[in-house]
Amino acid sequence: MPTVAPLDLDGHCVAACWLAGIPHFALADGVIHRLDNGHKWVEAHNGLLAAMPDADGKRLVTGGEDGKVLDIGADGSIEQVAEIGRKWMTSVATGPRGAVAFASGKTAWVKLPDGKLKELVHPRSVEGLAFAPKGMRIAVARYNGATLHFPAADGKPTELQWAGAHTGVTFSPDGNFLVTTMQENALHGWKLADGKHMRMAGYPSKVKSLSWSAKGRWLASSGAPAAVVWPFLTKDGPIGKAPVELGTRGDAMVTAVSFHPTDEIVAIGYADGMVLAGRVADQKEVLLRRAGNGAVTSMAWDAEGRRIALGTETGDCGVIDVAG
Repeated sequence: MPTVAPLDLDGHCVAACWLAGIPHFALADGVIHRLDNGHKWVEAHNGLLAAMPDADGKRLVTGGEDGKVLDIGADGSIEQVAEIGRKWMTSVATGPRGAVAFASGKTAWVKLPDGKLKELVHPRSVEGLAFAPKGMRIAVARYNGATLHFPAADGKPTELQWAGAHTGVTFSPDGNFLVTTMQENALHGWKLADGKHMRMAGYPSKVKSLSWSAKGRWLASSGAPAAVVWPFLTKDGPIGKAPVELGTRGDAMVTAVSFHPTDEIVAIGYADGMVLAGRVADQKEVLLRRAGNGAVTSMAWDAEGRRIALGTETGDCGVIDVAG
């Protein structure tokens, strides 16, 4: 059984991540905790709503109820990215060359690498943001679909329509597909080259966690009593194909998923606090953490794929040493 280093905090963990090899836990009360030669913390926001590490794993970008967007360094340093009045920053995203996006209400803002701030106003509220893996392109999840912008240019955005409320968004690592989570129990996807639709339904509850495999061949998702892992092995992705199901349990829903940084292995967190690892190739499973202490809300592997930072809805955070 792998060893677990616990950190008993008070409150909902919005994001567990690694910055410069140090595990960080961003809680809804606005305090960012880290295990760096002992337990340390920094008070960042008066109420935290969104947090996302950058691709280099050197900083954490956060958005709060105080209208601020902050850059948190691995040493606890805080730099303000933006402050937009008395608005709740409900979504953040990190992009290439230090670009940052954030949203409140119907507006998304993109802070470009040169420091310029671009405002993108939409007819309905912005629910999710994601940068494309290549180029300065951003996707916005909204009611009835998604919108793609090139914020550095003034061209017309691309509208991807699908009826319903879209709550989150992600690009595939090769940039060929866009997938949204929905208010209904489903995912929806588009093949960007030709706009083909990918209907990914059949979930018993809402999908709140997504994770791509390192080479983008698989997309793992929560929202069922197993991790539902969709195949993106061909140019048409999962169109007409069934997903693989890992870690099926009869009595607990999957609430968080995280793919290993190099291998096709998924860490699977459940509503009862249990964590399993499942391998896509043969569906082999290993128990990493026993049940208890609230639903797993966030997980992240370290760069070496040896440890997993995890947080729960009750503030029971920690590091699983898989090699231990």
